[in-house]
Amino acid sequence: MQIVTIKAKPKTVFGLILALTGIIVIILTFTLNHPEKTVSASKSVSCSTADERRSFIKSLGYEPDIVEEQKDIIIPKEFNEVYTDYNEIQKQQGFDLEPYRGKAAVIYTYKILNSDKGENVIANLVVCEDKLIGADLCDPSADDGFLIALINKDGTA
Repeated sequence: MQIVTIKAKPKTVFGLILALTGIIVIILTFTLNHPEKTVSASKSVSCSTADERRSFIKSLGYEPDIVEEQKDIIIPKEFNEVYTDYNEIQKQQGFDLEPYRGKAAVIYTYKILNSDKGENVIANLVVCEDKLIGADLCDPSADDGFLIALINKDGTA
């Protein structure tokens, strides 16, 4: 059995520990300040036409019904708890409604025909000035209801 020993001066050991700590801090800082990019964060999504909106939903692996519902809204200047929670979901996918406070927007709703989460699933696209600013996937039924971020059907960002 062989034993290998390395002799190092305390200054050398301290220097190595300091360098290693610096590298770890740099990696953590870069990772935390550069989260994984999502579709919305990496590029602006135009939603000026029904075809563009349906194409966006299809690009995530969902099959939207050809019929769309449209509802005009004003994003509130002051967010209540519901809007704050909804905006947290939007931030998870790279959107943020805060810059649009007080502005008019349109919610386009599509029934999803190929959802594995149930039969009543719909996709909502929040559009302001023909630009996608928010999106969600939900089941509004009382028994199985949910509201989640509209991400790729396979669960990847």
